[in-house]
Amino acid sequence: MTSWADRFRLRQYVKASLWIVPMIGLVLGGLLAELALAAEGTDWPSGWHYSATTASGVLTAIVGAMVALLGFVVTIGVLVVQQATGTLSPRYMRLWYRDRLQKAVLATFTGTFAFAFSLLRSVESTSVPDLGVTLAGGSVAVSLVLLLIYLNRFTHRLRPVAIAELVAGMGESVFTSGAAAIRGAAPREAEALPSDGPVVRIRTVRGGAIQAFDVRGMVAEAARHDCVFVVTRLIGDFVPPGTVLVEAHGGASRPDPVRVAGLVALGAERTIDQDPAFALRVLVDIAIRALSPAVNDPTTAVQVINYIEWFLHTVGTTHLPGRFVLADAHGDARLVLPGRDWDSYLQLAVCEIMEYGSSSVQICRRLRAMLEGLLEDLPPQQHPGVQAQLSLLQESVERAFTDPARRAIAQRADLQGIGGQSFS
Repeated sequence: MTSWADRFRLRQYVKASLWIVPMIGLVLGGLLAELALAAEGTDWPSGWHYSATTASGVLTAIVGAMVALLGFVVTIGVLVVQQATGTLSPRYMRLWYRDRLQKAVLATFTGTFAFAFSLLRSVESTSVPDLGVTLAGGSVAVSLVLLLIYLNRFTHRLRPVAIAELVAGMGESVFTSGAAAIRGAAPREAEALPSDGPVVRIRTVRGGAIQAFDVRGMVAEAARHDCVFVVTRLIGDFVPPGTVLVEAHGGASRPDPVRVAGLVALGAERTIDQDPAFALRVLVDIAIRALSPAVNDPTTAVQVINYIEWFLHTVGTTHLPGRFVLADAHGDARLVLPGRDWDSYLQLAVCEIMEYGSSSVQICRRLRAMLEGLLEDLPPQQHPGVQAQLSLLQESVERAFTDPARRAIAQRADLQGIGGQSFS
């Protein structure tokens, strides 16, 4: 019997695979061709009748066109990979692989290829699949429309600002849904963890990055043994083999280590499914890549900071205790998960951009505007972390700008970096 972690890894593979959906399209194309042949014999309109030569030529042309278009889409994919890894972030590729439109385009091409190729064998001088040829032409039209939509979409999504909007939206969605789930599973009353009784340490057999937890499964397993599971590592952490992942405190019976370890999914790299900080990581990567001497594009970094600020406003309005206690159906604490607090998100968002952009007037002014905006909009309990980052920004500006006049310019807050309304 496969574990939850194995099923999760399988789902991740299917989502990231570029061949499974096109293969399904290939099979469906052949099956639809058989159905079209079975439906022949009906008195179709006169415009749907073709000679054997015409039908054979049309179907042959469609087969060749679909193969050529498949190669064209693959070429575009290679260009996207080069663009993403060279000027954006290699971490973005894991999100790009999952694009459903791209898989739909490939599946339509392979399906149309299989459909037309299957019909070719039935073309004879006395028997022509009129319905099939007509449907094949319609499939080509659909394929071309999808190709145009695909080109338009990826042409626009190659821009860093479009990718920043996409990634920030995904991160916000994961964060919001995760926060709601945690609030719904919180114990009705605060409970202390059992301080006595046995502690069973459950270690991982394989290494990898922690991608996800089966929260419901862990709560149910802890309730079955009447114990409390304490997860020792943060989602996104990389753990070597033999690392303690879960501690089982108390309990009427001893949980099965293999079963519990199977509720934690490990993989080669982080994924965004339960890790909204991964989206922030991608945004920061794009910003600091734009600030590198090889690129030297602070305006792109400013555009990415706009979406980092959007994400931080969502995070900052949510209570993040840093440790989450989840309960079973009876309200008893069963699972303790470590989580990121506000300072962790804020440091991830600001520190590296501040480090690599400290010599840019535009970056310093935009960061100050973002931090001052967070002070104005977020509740008071989030202010100490923001004030600390403002102090670090001030020190960075003083080190980078020794001339008083230039320093005064860099110390102003500007939502556009340079060219907007500045505040001293």
